[in-house]
Amino acid sequence: MGTTALADVTAGQVWGDFKSYLQGFGYEITADETQTGDGLTVSNVTMVMEMPEGAGTARVTVPELSFSETGDGSVEMTMPNMSTTTYNVDVEGEGDSSGEIDVVQNDFVMLVSGSPGDMVYNYSATDMQMAFKNLMVDGKPVDVAVARVEMRNLEGQSNSKVTDLRRTEQTMRAGSMGYDIDMADPEGGSGRLVMKGAVSAIEFAGTATTPTEAVDTNDMNAMLESGFGVEGNFTHSGSTTEFSFDEDASTVSGTVVSKSGSLGVRMDAGQLGYTVGSNDVTLNVTSSDLPFPVEMAMADSQLKFEMPVTPSEDPQDFALAIKLGDFVMSDMIWSMFDPAGQLPRDPATIAVDLTGTARLDAPIMDPEAMESAEAPGELRTLTIGDLVLRLAGAELTGAGDFTFDNSDTSTFDGMPRPEGALNLKLVGGNTLLDTLVAMGFVPQEQATGVRMMMGLFAVPGEGEDTLTSRIEVNEQGHVLANGQRLR
Repeated sequence: MGTTALADVTAGQVWGDFKSYLQGFGYEITADETQTGDGLTVSNVTMVMEMPEGAGTARVTVPELSFSETGDGSVEMTMPNMSTTTYNVDVEGEGDSSGEIDVVQNDFVMLVSGSPGDMVYNYSATDMQMAFKNLMVDGKPVDVAVARVEMRNLEGQSNSKVTDLRRTEQTMRAGSMGYDIDMADPEGGSGRLVMKGAVSAIEFAGTATTPTEAVDTNDMNAMLESGFGVEGNFTHSGSTTEFSFDEDASTVSGTVVSKSGSLGVRMDAGQLGYTVGSNDVTLNVTSSDLPFPVEMAMADSQLKFEMPVTPSEDPQDFALAIKLGDFVMSDMIWSMFDPAGQLPRDPATIAVDLTGTARLDAPIMDPEAMESAEAPGELRTLTIGDLVLRLAGAELTGAGDFTFDNSDTSTFDGMPRPEGALNLKLVGGNTLLDTLVAMGFVPQEQATGVRMMMGLFAVPGEGEDTLTSRIEVNEQGHVLANGQRLR
């Protein structure tokens, strides 16, 4: 009620803000405007955007938009049930494609309040669909029986504040999302893909900053320098995908299920970053080329990636983390190489967390700079944290820190000289090696060589079948293992 009482916007101001927002992304907009008794009707709306690097154009056509002033200072915006987007993509060396996307929305309502320069858009819809049709690749039609995405029980809010930049804060929720694809190989092969899936309880929260003046959307580096940036996070509480692929006499089909997941994205002049995660993932696949189904599961899957994008005299942070936690597979797969069950079948985990700093000399988003033979910057520090490899009864863990002297690239043959240490611990390694010898996977003479190598790099630790190792590189460039010089 407080928001409504303070609202003071007109239909013309809302339409102007809407246009300005889209123009900031590079759209050219044409439309016919007609004043009405309670606001404004905008018809024959055409929005055209040139894709980066001359790859083609995207064209959105909307028959009519209506902006009605409600009498309390807010504006109700309505849209037609259906609008169409046409696109034409022509990438040099990759061929061309074109098609149409029909957007259908039912019971769509948007109420705009606030004041000029600080508008709040609240919207909802019972469902929204996007259907792809008339797909062409290299001038030939593609057999598409269905290609559709649908969201149900959609609601959200967008708060747009304009100063020297436009800052938009957004939240969105959807009860579910479904997708359905049945199409032939777009490159003209004999294959056919059928995929159907559903995602429940989708939520999004994020912010975006865009220049108030039009910029060249083909130059991402210029956009970032002018203030463009996005940051957001999607979450869901469960997803299911069913798929099948047929080609000639070969068929592959299966299901992928996860209980929850997330996707985070950040891109601005400071950082480019992604985080992807899934929990309790199961995979079941059957193939005409395999005599039994493939069944796998994983409790935790995580990927994190962060890196600087614009040059700076000061070192900037980067990160890379990967985790595949508690991976298991069916006894049928184990029996292919371990029919007697000699190897422990405990869940396997692979994880590594790398962080550090680097000085960037050239913008990552500049293609010409990235094509240069010169390194785009200098690595300054590296931290290895939470290194874990747990498999078949053995476990390797480790952590370490290194700094790098970029003025010395001769000690390590073109690589900046590192200084620091990595601490490693191996539990169950000898037992696993004995089992592999007994199974015939590793010849005895090779096992003996492996033990000699472990004796060179490791020392006995606390506990049975435990080895530890400290690998150091000192300021003279010497490499030491547990104090013994190796280089």
